[in-house]
Formats: sequence, C-alpha cells, structure tokens
Amino acid sequence: MAISTAIGLERISRVVGYKLNPANFSTDTPYLPIRIAMLGEANTANQATITKDEPFEFISADEVADEFGYGSPLHIMARILRPVSGSLLGGIPTIIYPQESAVGATAAVLKMGVAVATTVTENVTHELIINGRNNIDGKRYSYSLIKGENQAQVTAKIIAAVNAVIAAPVTAASATLNIDFTSKWEGATAILDIEVNTNNTAAGVIYSEVSNTAGATAVTLTDTLENFGENWNNIVINPYSDQLAVLEAFNGKPDPDNPTGRFAPESFTPFVALFGSLLSDKDDIVAITNATARKTQVTNILCPAPNSKGFAFEAAANMTASYAAIAQNSPHIDNSGKYYPDMPVPSDELIGDFSDYDARDFMVKKGSSTVNITNGLFTIQDFITTYVPDGVAVPKFRFVKDLIIDFNMEFAWRIIMERDIQDKTIIAAGSVTTVTNTISTSQVKQLISSHIDLAVSRALIVDDAFSKASIQVGINTDNPARLDIFFRYKRSSTAHIVSSDVEVDFNYTT
Repeated sequence: MAISTAIGLERISRVVGYKLNPANFSTDTPYLPIRIAMLGEANTANQATITKDEPFEFISADEVADEFGYGSPLHIMARILRPVSGSLLGGIPTIIYPQESAVGATAAVLKMGVAVATTVTENVTHELIINGRNNIDGKRYSYSLIKGENQAQVTAKIIAAVNAVIAAPVTAASATLNIDFTSKWEGATAILDIEVNTNNTAAGVIYSEVSNTAGATAVTLTDTLENFGENWNNIVINPYSDQLAVLEAFNGKPDPDNPTGRFAPESFTPFVALFGSLLSDKDDIVAITNATARKTQVTNILCPAPNSKGFAFEAAANMTASYAAIAQNSPHIDNSGKYYPDMPVPSDELIGDFSDYDARDFMVKKGSSTVNITNGLFTIQDFITTYVPDGVAVPKFRFVKDLIIDFNMEFAWRIIMERDIQDKTIIAAGSVTTVTNTISTSQVKQLISSHIDLAVSRALIVDDAFSKASIQVGINTDNPARLDIFFRYKRSSTAHIVSSDVEVDFNYTT
C-alpha cells in the first residue's frame, strides 16, 4: 500500500508531487449550531417586490426594514432580535422566510376622535402609546400643544408625530374630524391599540376611540415551510397562532415506532416553533395548549406576555432572543429566570393568572410556558412545549431544553458516523489491516463511548456507566453492508424547584 497517492503508482518519470486533502483531526464535536427561521409578512407597500421563495438572511433590523418595510411584522421582530443597542444573538444565523399576505387580506384601522371645545387652554406635551410603546428606538410619538391652537392644528400635529417615526407600525391620516391609524400590513396579525398620555393635563383636548377594526384573513404556511429544504432551522418564530397544526404536520414528532416529518431518522432536522399570546386567563391559555391535537405534539411553544399591549408575535421574538444564545453556547441550561429584553408590560403590571403560582403550575401541566413580572419586566418561569400526553407522569419532551439536548446528541453523533464510520469496510474485531478506511464493531463501541464521555463532560447527559453498558453494535443479519447501533442516555435535569424543610425551636438552656 502506498503512503501517498499524490503521484499515481503507474507513473515512472521523475517528478515531485504534493496533494492537499481536507481532514478533520478533532476528537470533539461542536454544539449544534443554532439557526433561527422567522416567518411573517412584508408591509403592503413591499408585497410586490419580495420573492417569497427566497430566504433572506439578515444581521441588522435595518436590512429587514429596507427589504420588507419599516414597521412590518418582520421588522418589528427583527429589531428585538438584533436591536440597535447591540445584538443578543451574535453570529447566530437569522433567516426570514417571507410570507405573502393572503388574498383579500385587510389592514387594521383605528379611528381616533380629537375634540377641542374652543382652543387649547395651555402649553403641554402629549404623546401616543401605540401597541404599548411610546417610542421606537428612542423616536417618540410626542407632540407639543400650544395655547390657542384649534382642532385642525392639533390633529395635524398628531399625524405628523406618528408619520415622523419611520419604524411605526401604522400610518396616520386625517379623516374629517378624526384620525385614521392604519397598520402598514394586512392580515389577522394586524391588531391596533392606541392610547394618549396627556401628562395629566388635557388642555381642553378630548381623545376618543371612535372605532377599531382588526386586520383580517389568515395566511397558510404550507408553501413557505417547503422552502426550509434540508437546512436545519432549529428555532422558528411563528407569528400565526392559527397555523399550529400546519407546523406540527410539517415538523412531525419523535414517535418510537414511526418518527415523522423532520424527525424522520434519515433526515433528522426538527425544530421548535414559538408563537406569542397576550392572554392572561389560565383557562383561555390551556384551551390552546391542551387541545386534544396538541397533547402529543412537541413542535409548538406558547410564549406568554399576559395583558401586554404589544403585538403577540413580539413575545415569540423576545423568548427567542432570551434563549437562542443559551442554546448555542450552553445547551445544558435553559432560560428560566431570564427577562424578555423588549416587551411592553401592562402599565399596572397586572398579568392575571400568571401572577399566581398555583395557576402557573396548572398551565405548565397543561402545556404552556409561563412568565411573571419582576423589576417591571416579564420574567420567564417555564419554557415548555405542548407535549403532555394523558397518563404520562413525566412527559419526556416537555421542556424545550430537553429537545435541544436531543438535537445536540444527534448532531454530534451524525458527525462521528459520517466522519469515522459510514462507508468504511467492516472488519472483524481485533483484526490487523494494512489499509485505511476500515472499522470494526469494537471500534464503533469505542466511538460511542467517546461520544458519551463528551456529552457527560458538557452536562448534557449523566451516568456514563449506564449509557456505556447499553451499547450494542452488530452487523445486520439480513444486510451485511449495514451496521445496527443502539445505546441509551439520561438527559441532565434542571433544578426548577428547590424544596427545603427547616425545623425551629426555642433555646431552653442558660
């Protein structure tokens, strides 16, 4: 056997040859690279210029705004993931799979009445609060009123203040004695909430909500999801709470007898899909997460922001921002106790059933993530899927962290199989050969043991002796070109509950 094949063995004439061969000498395998897929619509004005079949990778919110429109759902979520103050995600890829607005979709329109009895009575600054925010990246919806101004002048200032904020989710326009605020996109995710902060000085101006019509017409994600192809998008931000079944059908589930969808063994690339909710009543929450169709599914994660005035899809973006870097760099832990980085909280900080531990415990048992309010911010308590099959005491796919561990274990093992095992000639254990590209069943066992040792060292799994004792490797009796492998592992657990009993008594001695 020739040590080098840079020059073919059939050559005779004098020559010097040098050949570069790519190789992988690392004995370790990396963590699963996190890749975030974001779904959503462009603004109405940008619909004609987008290419719905072309994924769009971005590293800043401004890139998204230029492509899909400032104030679009995609831009609103992008500025949470990659804020101007500094990205929370670092180099984690963020890819948009744009969604066309449905045929017949309509925008949300909120009509505000502005009444001035005579003229403004004193100098004062008022500001709008649009979907829980009085500003976007420091640009406020404020306007200064001057004593003596009339209704037309006040209305003009409000319209100018809103339209001056390029990233606002709405445009403002005069409508006789009222102002029409119209969402920049069309569809069921367009829901507007607008309030006025008068700084405790009305100055003779009366504001009222004349009417509020939400956007209408749902989208379907079926065609959009097909654009994932073979890419492993492991975290998906989903703005559409009515598309849960579509995502479940596409992603499939890790059924022991018949894994489906992206969990299929030959193309294992599953994801978790995050969607937002502003509901605060536990019964309303579990009606979504504990529906019969949800109980055995591992795909969808409800991300709550109870009683927030923000958009529901902002909650999903916030949960992603809080967890993605952890999943990338420290997948042995989760995001419990972390804050939503940029989600409007209710002004009174009242979040309904989520403030009660018994209610949160109930919701977790029914497949919902939970939050609380701490230091004026939404604080994550539990981050879970809807997987709570009836009669199962410890659901194996409840916590998102556990799925990420499973994804990491598969990713690392696939690297080892493709690098060290697949396409090698199978030889008997203990055989000595003079050629390369051979593998024995005992060597495969050693590779699995090393895989287990690395996962234990990273605290992804525990009890290496248990896992190593379970290893089985054999040549298939029906197909000699097939290696069959089996092993078990125990995931690491997280101390979500700390329970302490303490005894106390008085001092009876002098």
